[in-house]
Amino acid sequence: MQKFTHTLEVDTSRSEVFSILDDVGRTPEWLNRCTGVDKLSDGPNAVGTQLKYHYKDGSRTGEMDGRITAYEPEEHIAMLYTDSMMDVSVDFVATPGPVDDSTRLTHTIDIRTKGLARLFWPIIKVALPRQTTEAMARLKRLAEVDSD
Repeated sequence: MQKFTHTLEVDTSRSEVFSILDDVGRTPEWLNRCTGVDKLSDGPNAVGTQLKYHYKDGSRTGEMDGRITAYEPEEHIAMLYTDSMMDVSVDFVATPGPVDDSTRLTHTIDIRTKGLARLFWPIIKVALPRQTTEAMARLKRLAEVDSD
């Protein structure tokens, strides 16, 4: 298991930040390895909404089955993605920031490898903090630009 948490301040409202996270189709705009997320369930997002995550990692492409595991509008969204190699839990919590109309966004990612994927554990352990902080910085820029 590799768990990493990163918090940053976003100079826009929680509703603006959450609208980007809630629109799972926008994930490739801030997460480099993601090539798309399909929402497989009808209606608004809720706990249990089924997802399909598509990714490219170097020359390797793949997809993971997913579902929303926590959902509180403008406050909290979490998803679990799984395939034969790993289970990946992603969690976002948005709280009021230190100044008016700002957001403190905390992102936690927990990766559990399976089978032969455990051999990649040292690489994942080193890469996860950098990948997460870079994705969060892109998400921050996107939210702040969207709010202009």
